[in-house]
Amino acid sequence: MFDSIQFDALAAEATAAAANAPDDAALRAVEREWLDKKAGRLSAILGRIPSLPPEERRGFGAAANGVKQALEAAIAARAAALEELRFAAALRDSSFDPTLPAARPALGSLHPLTLVQRELEDIFTSMGYHVLEGPEVELDEYNFQKLNIPADHPARDATDTFYTRTNAGHPPLVLRTHTSPVQVRAMERLKPPFRAIAPGRVFRSESTDATHEHTFHQMEGLVVGEDVTVAELVGTMKSFLRAVFRVDDLEVRLRPGFFPFVEPGFELDARCPFCTAGCRVCKGTRWIELCPCGMVHPSVLRAGGIDPERWRGFAFGLGLSRLVMLRYQIDDLRHLLGGDLRFLETFA
Repeated sequence: MFDSIQFDALAAEATAAAANAPDDAALRAVEREWLDKKAGRLSAILGRIPSLPPEERRGFGAAANGVKQALEAAIAARAAALEELRFAAALRDSSFDPTLPAARPALGSLHPLTLVQRELEDIFTSMGYHVLEGPEVELDEYNFQKLNIPADHPARDATDTFYTRTNAGHPPLVLRTHTSPVQVRAMERLKPPFRAIAPGRVFRSESTDATHEHTFHQMEGLVVGEDVTVAELVGTMKSFLRAVFRVDDLEVRLRPGFFPFVEPGFELDARCPFCTAGCRVCKGTRWIELCPCGMVHPSVLRAGGIDPERWRGFAFGLGLSRLVMLRYQIDDLRHLLGGDLRFLETFA
């Protein structure tokens, strides 16, 4: 006959056994004693249900399941309590101090290219320059044609330039070989007079070594005005290089150089700021070749929609990657884009 008092007593006995288990082994023993599917005490009780009168089965089964649920809850509570006791004991037996602040996550740092580029942008914006960007996948028209580079120029050879496949009838595309296309795009969009720089990534199909890489960074500069002269070009370069190398005075010199998009064209060298008698950086010459530059060719001004009869300009290019190598005395260009954390962490 069903007796609810009997089941209350069973529940009290089972939960007390679980609550008083001194360790995990004792708790598992309680679980086996009461809940084992073959030999457990509750399994034996539930096995009596088929022999009971039909009207008693529902109440008997519900009461037996109540004992089971109470015991499972008591076992879970005791297991959690034993875990807390183990943790507290481990703290007492170790040198761990829970009052200390947690370890701070590792922080990254700016890439040396980013550091120098931001510094250059600050220098030139203080001189009234815009900072511009242009597409890295460029139209052949802007990368070559509008910069006065004819079809038979060596720079257009496939060994120097990455060409992309295009569908028939579409203009050819290239990975830009220099930041100079931004010159033309600036002239098309900005009303003269204006000053602008365009730092960015460029690509060339070259063999990789300590001083050559297929991907590197440049910075282009362009000034367009009515009275722009070579003297202004030289003055701008001297002011910029003094700020970059952090020297009060810096001697520069111009050498003739040929670039299709400027006329006349120059190579601008600076007196080595790292030595007084020759060093590894200047290779003992006391001069560092830095900036190809010159007065913007009239054909390039026309390609940008500017009247060369009224406006003149000068342009300069700067190897941003090379400047980073000079600034931080880096001896291998491949370090800059190699992704080696050991190298990058030195700039943290």
